[in-house]
Amino acid sequence: MDPMKRSYKTADTAANEGIDNNFNVIRCYRGRCFNRKHALVREESILIRIDGHPYSTVMRTPGDEVFHAAGFCLSEGIVENTDDFISIGFGRDIDPNVVDIRLHPSRRGHFSSLLERRGSTNQTSCGISGKEMVDQICRILAPVIDETSIGLKNALRLIKQLPRIQHLHKKTYGSHAVILVNSRSDILAVAEDVGRHNAFDKAIGKLLMSGKLTEASIGVLSSRISYEMIYKAARAHIPILLSASRPTALAVHLGKRLNMTLACAARESELIIFCGEGRINR
Repeated sequence: MDPMKRSYKTADTAANEGIDNNFNVIRCYRGRCFNRKHALVREESILIRIDGHPYSTVMRTPGDEVFHAAGFCLSEGIVENTDDFISIGFGRDIDPNVVDIRLHPSRRGHFSSLLERRGSTNQTSCGISGKEMVDQICRILAPVIDETSIGLKNALRLIKQLPRIQHLHKKTYGSHAVILVNSRSDILAVAEDVGRHNAFDKAIGKLLMSGKLTEASIGVLSSRISYEMIYKAARAHIPILLSASRPTALAVHLGKRLNMTLACAARESELIIFCGEGRINR
């Protein structure tokens, strides 16, 4: 990789950067009320600027800004790998709310066409009917061919790990988390954010920028599985998504078309498999 790409900086992030503790609340329980301090997850905007052009402003939890932008670019189809970046990082003023990206010349023509379509809809946003959306996405993405499998008990174990890694959520009860693991269930990346899409982009971006994205086989989500999450997983070639919450109907339709496995936890020791059951060893 070009040394310039290795020199990107991430802002020094304090452990509590994503938390605002300065809220006075009244908590009432069984007829008794108490004044208490309460922590809430922070939400601020980040501008992703590509080749000098503002591309997207996203509301997110501060932290992992460069990884967030990298994962976002992969999800949007702007890049395919790190070779498509000439540079990615903060501008000269090191503003943590602005990430500047320079694309390799071979990708700039592709980016121009995406920028023209930006006014109507993102590739991962709403705007057309469900069936049309599934058809449109399946014209862009090929079905996932990775046949990694996971045991039923191991799938449930991974979902149950979520609370232990949700440090923001423990203090705020207002964030989402994503864990990316390999075929051996080793944790490769963890990310939290107020937005479930942002958390997924951050986790993907961490692996993309470290050259380990091809090792990721399973995504574990604290949020529901929506069609946008399917799109992001398919872009990253991740075949299995496990969740603590139910998927949407559209997500299952898209997951089936893209040969993905979707499953979520239900009652104690119960896993509901919605599609791609061949990857779950029972």
